[in-house]
Amino acid sequence: MTIESLTVPDLGGAEQVEVIEILVVSGDQVAVEESIIVLETDKATMEIPSPLDGTITSLSVKVGDKLNEGDQYGEIETSSSADASGNEGTSIQEIVAPEIKQEEAGRSEVQVAAPRVEATVAPAASSIEIIPVPDLGGSEQVEVIELLVKIGEEVNAEQSVITLETDKASMEVPAGKSGRIEKILLTLGDKVSVGDAMIELLVSQAATSTVIEENAITETVGQAMPSQVEAKPVASTAPIEKVNKPQEDIKPSGKVHAGPAVRKLAREFGVDLSLVKGSGVRGRVTKDDVQVHVKSVLQNPTISGSGIPKVAQVDFSKFGDIESLPLNKIKLATAKNMTAAWLNIPQVTQFDQADISELEVFRKQVNNKPSTEQKLSAVPFVMKALAMAMKEFPQFNASLSADGQSLIYKKYINIGVAVDTPNGLLVPVVRDVDKKSVTQIARDLTDKAQKARSGKLGLADMQGGCLSVSSLGGIGGTAFTPIVNAPEVAILGLSRAELKPMWNGSEFVPKLMLPLSLSYDHRVIDGAEAARFSQRLATLLGDIRHLVL
Repeated sequence: MTIESLTVPDLGGAEQVEVIEILVVSGDQVAVEESIIVLETDKATMEIPSPLDGTITSLSVKVGDKLNEGDQYGEIETSSSADASGNEGTSIQEIVAPEIKQEEAGRSEVQVAAPRVEATVAPAASSIEIIPVPDLGGSEQVEVIELLVKIGEEVNAEQSVITLETDKASMEVPAGKSGRIEKILLTLGDKVSVGDAMIELLVSQAATSTVIEENAITETVGQAMPSQVEAKPVASTAPIEKVNKPQEDIKPSGKVHAGPAVRKLAREFGVDLSLVKGSGVRGRVTKDDVQVHVKSVLQNPTISGSGIPKVAQVDFSKFGDIESLPLNKIKLATAKNMTAAWLNIPQVTQFDQADISELEVFRKQVNNKPSTEQKLSAVPFVMKALAMAMKEFPQFNASLSADGQSLIYKKYINIGVAVDTPNGLLVPVVRDVDKKSVTQIARDLTDKAQKARSGKLGLADMQGGCLSVSSLGGIGGTAFTPIVNAPEVAILGLSRAELKPMWNGSEFVPKLMLPLSLSYDHRVIDGAEAARFSQRLATLLGDIRHLVL
């Protein structure tokens, strides 16, 4: 038994190539040609195979390391020190295209001389040229698995137009010339060989008499060879990356079937390819798939990538007749805002009750007067009491800064009131509640509620709220947990008032009790503050004389 070093083979001139995946662990048995690590340049991904049969004893690299030709990345224990068929010196060129034989020792360039085209002296013009499939390193009947361009698209010479795949590698084939795609002569699943027509390209001809060397590929395989090697789909031990991690933190996932250009685009957008559903052949991820994923995340940022498992989809039609109707814009906006608030705000609800017996007697007296033009409900009294309590407890009239590091105190008091409309819930805002009488508050609230129900409420009428009120007293219920309307830090829920026997110290007396449900942002308000605020509100409502002080 001998220990042999595992070293990086010839990389075709590429340097500082990143390790993007490790496919084995210490103790794994590997065979000759079995892949051990995956490297990636800007243009290609490549699997580095084992040169020997044996057992991996150690690995000295990790994901993210940069390697050069000759660097040691591990050790393998073998039964013989003999090089298995000379494979230790296998170069990346041989991995990409085994049929390519280097004619000169140490030479790492592969020259593919294309036809020479004689340009005649003529004014600048354009012509349509048929672009053939270039040298595939001896491979024949290679399958087209992806079309990377569309008819009418402008491309440059180095831009990939199709992706081909053999059993061991996938390769993106560049256009070879700059121009506009006039026709794509291949379809997905076609089998192609070198020289087959690939695309029709509208190319501009220069007004000079010169010989143009067509796409002479003399660069190293690791830099410009059209056969771009890609890692085969294999199991990955790396943890799943977050959707919006910074670009430098994104590591390609070995489970994903995607080419180098797609991986580069994903890194630029900061997208984890393992979260993108591929629409290509055998689930291959395309550029369009990445762009669709990014668009989806931008349109629904609070849900995508949140880590919350989705609700299982059910085919309800299996159980009986159904009807599907789309949600209107108001309900969609409410759903989005409430979901964002529920996911981002740690919410607690404080339950209490206020004795509004005297308030109710006074309210009925006012409403029964013939001279009363504006009828009063209990809500304007509650809003006036809230405004007074918010002055005493300024943290209830504040908002947390976007970075969560400071509290923004407001010098005005605007209160929003949820209004039930035929199209859904709207929250018009009554401004400067602390400066208005109960009658003025009632008048403003009635006016905005009517606008909301008739669809005439403007966007400005629903902005600038400091705290919200949701009243279900007209419908019923004893208590509920309203959701804080971010960026506000609290919301007060009102349920139906109920006549209850209350102990006054000597006997039980009937009192009209109003249930209060105060939900608050626990990042800003603690439980003791919420309890004091709720009690102060109950005191103000219990003796309405406080409201005129």
